[in-house]
Amino acid sequence: MFKRYIGDKSFYKAVLALAIPLVIQQAITSFVNLLDNVMVGGLGTESISAVAVVNQIFMVFNLSLFGGLSGASIFGAQFFGKGDMKGMRDTFRFKMIFGVVLTVVGTLLLVVCGETFIGLFLQGEADGGSTELALSEGLKYLHIMLWGFFPFMVVQGYVSSLRETGETYAPMKASVIAILLNLVLNYVLIFGHFGFPRLGVAGAALATVISRYVEMVYILLHAHRHPEKYHFLHGAYHSLHIDGGLLKKIAITGTPLMLNEVLWSLGMTFINQSYSTRGLSAVAAINITGTAWNLFCVVMFAMGSAVAIMVGQRLGAGDKEGARDVDRKLVFLTVVMHIIMGALLILCSGLIPLMYNIEDNVRELTRQLLIVAGASLPIHAYVHVVYFTIRSGGKTVITFLFDCVYTWVVPVALAFALCHFTQLPVLWVYFAIQFIDVIKVVIGALMLKSDFWANNVVNEVSDV
Repeated sequence: MFKRYIGDKSFYKAVLALAIPLVIQQAITSFVNLLDNVMVGGLGTESISAVAVVNQIFMVFNLSLFGGLSGASIFGAQFFGKGDMKGMRDTFRFKMIFGVVLTVVGTLLLVVCGETFIGLFLQGEADGGSTELALSEGLKYLHIMLWGFFPFMVVQGYVSSLRETGETYAPMKASVIAILLNLVLNYVLIFGHFGFPRLGVAGAALATVISRYVEMVYILLHAHRHPEKYHFLHGAYHSLHIDGGLLKKIAITGTPLMLNEVLWSLGMTFINQSYSTRGLSAVAAINITGTAWNLFCVVMFAMGSAVAIMVGQRLGAGDKEGARDVDRKLVFLTVVMHIIMGALLILCSGLIPLMYNIEDNVRELTRQLLIVAGASLPIHAYVHVVYFTIRSGGKTVITFLFDCVYTWVVPVALAFALCHFTQLPVLWVYFAIQFIDVIKVVIGALMLKSDFWANNVVNEVSDV
């Protein structure tokens, strides 16, 4: 019975071949984000709280863009496989038009309502800090970061299309260059080293914006210097026309994905807003915990992609039994690895807070939150790969219900109720939110057992 969950040597070689490059790129990103977080944390609780709040708001924009591009990417990959460059060119145009519209709307919304949005997260007790200073720092950071919306959108549009052609090296190289540049500029601009002015959170924002423009220039130069490789770019900007039938299909296919990303990110934002009612200490501690969590989740993110690729390939080939077998082994492997990763996070829980210039009460709260995060990591890893399993079979509506609707009905509602109608400390609220996903584990296990997700949808675009 146990052997059903263990793969052979070739299985693990295939998993490593897929996962290692993804783990490396994600690990670099998460580790540098942790260092960035530590640098901002050196400015004090108000600064790290301000940056945390603004980045939470930006997450909604980032995931909205990702969700909107995902539907078009399904068609882009298929058109490239068929050798239909006109179709792929139309999907690229859709991405760029959608991105520009979203960037304009998002920028205007944050220019007009930015102070209100930040204020929603600064309603708790100051805990020895200053909410006024946190708001001021947040606005300073926000107004500079807005200049990075456009290059971020361009990079996401181009990179998604390049990956559809099988090109992954150039986007990874651009990302690594931007990440390392951002790290250096943070060190120089936040603290004023090498004769540069000490800009604080404004320096952190400026470093991010500069690195995004550098990444954009690299991607644009690479893409347009290789017209023989990226035929879909030929004439891409000669017209804004997109085939009406394709536009309709993208809308039908992509809407559940976009809504899922938008509403899920809003759900996470609402949960963090609920945490913020417990004060600046809670905002800072939750932010540090979240940054460390992302670093320890790099394997989980890679395994989600491995499930999507390995299971999807077998479903596309009509090998449903093979897909179920591979998925079972990948899910088991993921859970085992994250029992280990969770234990490592718990072991590091006392060390990570020492990296920050924060008050003792914030440091102790962060340590306790990290222990809870580590203990719950296997639960979230299981849920993550179940999500990608269902999505690999084209069940985007079910993934919407499983991911987004569940988030709003259970953890968002629970966080709101506990933070607004009880006096529970933030530690116990966080514990409840992290472990309430046990319900999702049960739902996911039942769905995997039913096998309803194992569908070949290559020729059933309308069902995607």
